[in-house]
Amino acid sequence: MMNHHSKPLLSIRDLNVSFRSHEGINRALRDVSFSVERGEIVAVVGESGSGKSVTSLSIMGLLSGSAVVEKGSILFQSGEFSKDLLSLTDEEQRQIRGKEISMIFQEPMTSLNPVLRISDQLTEALLDHQLCSKKEAYSKACELLQQVHIADVDRVMSSYPDALSGGMRQRVMIALALTCDPEMLIADEPTTALDVTIQSRILRILRDLQAQRNMSVMFITHDMGVVAEIADKVVVMFRGEVVEAGPVRDIFQAPSHPYTKALLAAVPKLGDMTDYYWPKPFDLVGQSRELEHSEHKTANYESNPLLDVRGLKVYYPVRSGILSRVCHEVHAVEQIDFNVWPGETLAIVGESGCGKSTTGRSLLRLIESESESIHFQGKEISLFNEKAFKPIRREIQMVFQDPYASLNPRLTVGFSIAEPLLIHGLAKNLEEATPVVEELLTSVGLLPEHARRYPHEFSGGQRQRIAIARAMALKPKVIIADEAVSALDVSVQAQVINLMMDLQKKTGVAWIFISHDMAVVERIANRVAVMYLGQIVELGSRQSVFNNPQHPYTKRLLESVPIADPSQRKERVFDDSELPPSPMKPVGIEVNRATFRKVTSQHWVAEQL
Repeated sequence: MMNHHSKPLLSIRDLNVSFRSHEGINRALRDVSFSVERGEIVAVVGESGSGKSVTSLSIMGLLSGSAVVEKGSILFQSGEFSKDLLSLTDEEQRQIRGKEISMIFQEPMTSLNPVLRISDQLTEALLDHQLCSKKEAYSKACELLQQVHIADVDRVMSSYPDALSGGMRQRVMIALALTCDPEMLIADEPTTALDVTIQSRILRILRDLQAQRNMSVMFITHDMGVVAEIADKVVVMFRGEVVEAGPVRDIFQAPSHPYTKALLAAVPKLGDMTDYYWPKPFDLVGQSRELEHSEHKTANYESNPLLDVRGLKVYYPVRSGILSRVCHEVHAVEQIDFNVWPGETLAIVGESGCGKSTTGRSLLRLIESESESIHFQGKEISLFNEKAFKPIRREIQMVFQDPYASLNPRLTVGFSIAEPLLIHGLAKNLEEATPVVEELLTSVGLLPEHARRYPHEFSGGQRQRIAIARAMALKPKVIIADEAVSALDVSVQAQVINLMMDLQKKTGVAWIFISHDMAVVERIANRVAVMYLGQIVELGSRQSVFNNPQHPYTKRLLESVPIADPSQRKERVFDDSELPPSPMKPVGIEVNRATFRKVTSQHWVAEQL
């Protein structure tokens, strides 16, 4: 890939960055050095707080006012000249930003202007750097949208960002970053928030564009599967330092630093579980597990189901017109049936908008729903009034995706865990609840003294454990975990999943695990329900569904999962015509219930209409 420039396009040398705050000086980067060659994709990996984003902001000259660059240089080879990006004036930085080095952020909604049409945002940079006329800028913008595989260019050009889906917005962001033909693109977690089928497309688009333009890409991520799919070189960061760097195959085949080894051990690989019927905890580095070979047989299929749901449906009204009449309804959940047995983990999987979270929330009545019947421990609970339903809330608990939003920041963690005990009369006062709280904290791997701290004093993974401890407080029979590990770093995610399995072993709790991450589901689930457009399209034992998927949607989901092994990269082929139909339908439309065909005694697939 090297051409006549023997110098790397970008080389970072001994970069030290600190942040000043009233608490003192906090070092974010220590002696960071690495380089990016022309036409090379370098992945910078590490968990949150490792310094990977601070590195990219230093390059772009976008560090906040409290940041101090103590020493180091960032040399950028532009044309014949080498510039130190850290010594440029604001105006010189502005000239480079967007034109020579461009950046895509994790959350497109915050980086696109909500009040400007896409066409204005795409032409703005061209006109700002005075590269062409208005008319040329418009046709160039259309061309860029085609390059990022957007079919209906005219509609997108005239839309505002909120009218586009997440995957579409991310494509517009890439087009925006490419408007001035930069030599280097920095992508900061650009696919973390996306569904896996869309993620695999975006990665493919980025690779194609990089090859066509011989552009350099610095790809910041914590997803090792993505790294294996896309990178040429890997830089591993940990606590502000580069601990290991090298060609992608070397790092995956023979990691040398203990942190890199731990990172790779915690990555769930699709296919690890092909030969196992029962779930299996992660084998984490530095954890001795006596449970290593014992199978995780907690599900009791001999008994009656704990929960039997029939014909659950959730329609959201859509009002429009002058009188704001309801003329359409979004069919979020479409007459689904499923059971949960004691001690089992049922995973509900699918992509955003398929109705999986709505299903979980409607069981707890956080959302209004209708159903033919919901039996819990043999009792029909769908007709219960609020007072009769209160004891059921003790038995079915929920853990949400964002623990910070579900813990009250003004209450100590101990009080948050004790609160359900007090509300349901299981403890008369705090004093009586304290030993229970301390035991719960210990059970999720925290310390009893953590009870006196506040939520902001914990990391994301610790907060998620606190949320699990609070859900366990009432000794529920079922816990619904809604994307409970998707925001966590891989190594933390693996620990939380092992914790969920330990708790299941000790208490026999059943988990309803709602997720879009197929590789995680493969580890934890006994049975899997695949949802698509509000319907369950496939349901069966995890082993049967994963090893022998029947529905085209299930196959597509499994094929899109990035493979955490660079030697197995495969060419992905996409058919962009398969955008899902809208779940919105005129009021009064009756939808036929899905009918199922039996694949094996434990595996059912919806007949396609």
